[in-house]
Amino acid sequence: MIDNENNVIENNERSLVARFFDGVIDWIESFFFAIFIVVLIFTFILRTVAVKGDSMKPNFHDADRLIISHVNLKPAKGDILVMNCDTPQLRETIIKRCIGTAGDKIRIDYNNNTLEVNGKKMSNEYLGEVMYDKSSFDQQYSVENGVYEYTVPKGKIFVMGDNRNNSADSRMVGFIDVDDVLGKVVFRMYPFDKIGVIHSFI
Repeated sequence: MIDNENNVIENNERSLVARFFDGVIDWIESFFFAIFIVVLIFTFILRTVAVKGDSMKPNFHDADRLIISHVNLKPAKGDILVMNCDTPQLRETIIKRCIGTAGDKIRIDYNNNTLEVNGKKMSNEYLGEVMYDKSSFDQQYSVENGVYEYTVPKGKIFVMGDNRNNSADSRMVGFIDVDDVLGKVVFRMYPFDKIGVIHSFI
């Protein structure tokens, strides 16, 4: 009788140990599966980038950490985009706001500090300061003193930095090829006090 009781106790102990190790194995499998999914997501859907420079102030600052998405990407007005720029004036990866897409007519009047897209005046409340004209702008688009007009060609976009007076963008480097866009900014991870979803607007 005592032997039977001992066998029951030993079996129960083995059962507890087996359940413990089964639980540990399940946890490890779940952990590595989660890591695998995260790697897949950041390989094929999302990427992380860091802002370099001050061209997007006051809305984005140097060293901000962002997540961009490139799935079914079709740049739209107001999107914050990361793109390759390979022109004589600038050869690097840049982050800018999309102001216009193919067919859009853009008018920038530095005398009145206004930006118009297809005849509609855009808000400038999110900008840090009044825009001013610069000699480095492409003068072929100048229609009068301090006024520039652009028509975005097919397959191109027109981009500008939010820090309009300190940004090498389409006013200097020209229109950006849609195929050179790496992704749209969808989320800010850092700094932590500004963490959140990024919305499009101009």
